[in-house]
Amino acid sequence: MKALVTGANGFLGSYLVRHLLERDYEVTAMTRRRDQGLASLDVEMAHGDVRDFDSVLKACTGQDIVFHTAAISGIWGPWKKFYTTNTVGTRNVVDACVQSSVRRLIYTSSPSVTFNGEHQTNIDESVPYPKRWLCHYPHSKALAEQNVLSANDRFDLLTCALRPHLIWGPGDRHLVPRLIERAKKKQLRRVGDGTNLIDTIYVENAAEAHWQAAEALTEDSPLCGKAYFVSQDDPVNCWDWINEILQMAGLPRIRQSISFRWAHRLGYLLENVHELMNKDSEPRMTRFLAAQLAKNHYFDISRAKRDFGYSPRVGNAAGMLRLQESLYAQARD
Repeated sequence: MKALVTGANGFLGSYLVRHLLERDYEVTAMTRRRDQGLASLDVEMAHGDVRDFDSVLKACTGQDIVFHTAAISGIWGPWKKFYTTNTVGTRNVVDACVQSSVRRLIYTSSPSVTFNGEHQTNIDESVPYPKRWLCHYPHSKALAEQNVLSANDRFDLLTCALRPHLIWGPGDRHLVPRLIERAKKKQLRRVGDGTNLIDTIYVENAAEAHWQAAEALTEDSPLCGKAYFVSQDDPVNCWDWINEILQMAGLPRIRQSISFRWAHRLGYLLENVHELMNKDSEPRMTRFLAAQLAKNHYFDISRAKRDFGYSPRVGNAAGMLRLQESLYAQARD
């Protein structure tokens, strides 16, 4: 089986490449820049940007399946930045798959495509896209997801989308390092009453979910044209989880707090200031971030369990132990 992984040098993409190699896939890794870690593996390298259709088409040629993980994430920035990579880039992948007669496309989406700023308590995939967006990232991803899913009906291409939430584990270059950096600068405050529950997913479980979905995505299977939440299936208290990570890094627990109402107002104010001053830097608080830090957002993954047998192989406790070991190793180095 020949598989293309876009964003192969990203956190999830790099784990997915290794997961596929272990299962005897012939893997092509598409990246914007050269990566020494991938170069040491038994993979074909395809250098290019998903915003460039010709480079995507070249990478897709001869593939049986495409895993599209490449994306720009973040809670701040111009619409064009997110739209061109996440929405137009995904459209390029879909069109290249169709022109290259790729049979299957697995798209890495995000649960934030359904987030409207309110509590999401054990919701399933029947929840619609929101009518308003708190930042450009989920909006651009929702447009991309709709393109991927609708392609299943329009072309001779089988598609599905996975929505992994807060991917974490050894090798993370974004979520955990960001928490630690802000804590060191004393910029972390608990938002809300500290009781909100969130879903997360350990990176190896996210990679395996993509492989399982790919194996199950066949004609007339229930996956065709569908989106799926995937998680640890074990919601955690947001602030207990953050504090546990900080303690692993030898940092104190978060003691100070701010109400959701004031955090939301502060986010609104800072967003306007940054827009008026045309600042590229991310505001310390935004409305989206305030809601993410104060509200429940965990999901019913029954559909993924039923349709492609997903079950988190690495539990929270085991994953946190591996994360702790990796943070200790980094500290020693």
